[in-house]
Amino acid sequence: MSPEKMFSLIFTLLCCQSKIIDSTRNTKLKILGIFPSGAKSHFIMTGRLMKELALRGHEVDVVGMFPVKNPIPNYRDIVLETKNVIVFVNNVSYSTIQAEQGLHKREFVRTAGIEPCDSLGLPNMQVLLEHKKGWYDVIIVELFLAHCYLALGQHLDAPIVGITTSKLPDWLVGPFGNDLNPSYVPSLFSSSSQQMTFWERLQNTLMQNIIVPQIDYYLEGEMEQVEKYFGRKLSSMKDLYKDVSLILVNEHYSLNDIKPLTPDIIAVGGLHVIDDDQHLTPDLQKWLDESSHGCVYFTFGSMVKIETFPEATIKIFYEMFERIAPVRVLIKIVDPQALPPGLPSNVKTSLWLPQVAILKHKNVKLFITHGGLMGTQEAIAYKVPMVGLPLFGDQHTNIHSYANKKIAIALNLHDITADSLTNAVKTVLYTPSYRNNIEKISTLFFDRPMSAIDTAVYWVEYTAKHGTVLKSPATELAWWHFYLLDVYGFIIAVLLLSIFIIKKFVTFCWRAMYPKAEGKKYSNADRSMYKKSQ
Repeated sequence: MSPEKMFSLIFTLLCCQSKIIDSTRNTKLKILGIFPSGAKSHFIMTGRLMKELALRGHEVDVVGMFPVKNPIPNYRDIVLETKNVIVFVNNVSYSTIQAEQGLHKREFVRTAGIEPCDSLGLPNMQVLLEHKKGWYDVIIVELFLAHCYLALGQHLDAPIVGITTSKLPDWLVGPFGNDLNPSYVPSLFSSSSQQMTFWERLQNTLMQNIIVPQIDYYLEGEMEQVEKYFGRKLSSMKDLYKDVSLILVNEHYSLNDIKPLTPDIIAVGGLHVIDDDQHLTPDLQKWLDESSHGCVYFTFGSMVKIETFPEATIKIFYEMFERIAPVRVLIKIVDPQALPPGLPSNVKTSLWLPQVAILKHKNVKLFITHGGLMGTQEAIAYKVPMVGLPLFGDQHTNIHSYANKKIAIALNLHDITADSLTNAVKTVLYTPSYRNNIEKISTLFFDRPMSAIDTAVYWVEYTAKHGTVLKSPATELAWWHFYLLDVYGFIIAVLLLSIFIIKKFVTFCWRAMYPKAEGKKYSNADRSMYKKSQ
């Protein structure tokens, strides 16, 4: 190669490298994450996304209740230290669960929406609000009930990405131009499958048409906080949805509903599932390795204390543990001293358990769970079938959905017996179809063009570049326009008017063609009336 060609090649390579470096610099974003929920299970998903964005070189500020233990480059915590929001970690008792069952929607919105919005008054949040416009390239907000934080989009002049840690809640379907058809799309609070009976469709319809207006009504209470902290007057809280470019939703067709959605609803179910370097302790590793007859993993997640359940219920658990021996049981118990005496010898308890590492172990054959979405997605990822004892929220929906797919058995905690629980556990343990079915579902769950985390990162970056281009035109329509009531009303009016005109025209033509017959008719009628009067 001649010196001239060599120089040309080197120059070209240097130019390309320079362009690549410049391109990388240009794509580095400043991202704000707003996660005011006190539920650790929610932050498992949202925190995973923010950590990944930081690892990919973006600068992220994370507003929430759960700061990272070890510093991460490009990652800065803005901790909401407030008494208004309860942090739910290993502190939910059985009595709390019982109280939640009858929780009115007003209290539901107050606890998960209005009270977290009060955190806007904290000093570190006030500092955040004083940032100049354009300080952030994109803002990620958890969408559940604390929708006041959506006002940050206009306040800081940045596009917003919403994220939900459940499937898309009923009250967020319509505002984004979608139609929640109750004939085949179950409510977030329904345990029906998509193949519903008449009575299930009736119940689902009533549920959707009662819950959504209630939630929308009580959410309007956050307008005062938006005006107080942002100086912005709203006609409705739905005005804030116009600033949301898209929503990342914790669902996937393999586990959830098949339904038509606008392109700004992005399924990223399972983005928190990561095969990281989580390790078993030597003691736990040895115990699981020696569980040659199999092991049942039993936990109700990061919030619930099983030891606070009624003694009668715990005794049912004990009897089931004894009856499935020599299969072993590994159970998360925060306070072992609070358990009643008589814990069977095939059971091991622990305050904390590395869940992914446990589910990956070859001897773990069954997961007994309350049905939290994060934990059950991890079980599906590592192909461990389940027995579900749902407690509250979307757990009933999740477990019944898995039961419909034959990868779990759903039980009602309030009417279980030692027989029903033991039979369910043994059925899942010793029926190969449950393991086979969950292997198929797991394959579907991971078979995507991009991984869930790559998909989420892509759409965050896309929003920073393009804003609200995916917004459905349906969001600009009044509800009577969306359902074409004005069009159908016009068509019906035209049809009725046409029928009236045609009738008048036919009557006119008839009288014009047969005037004598018309006169004779009246004459005969008059004659008949005259005879009757005689």
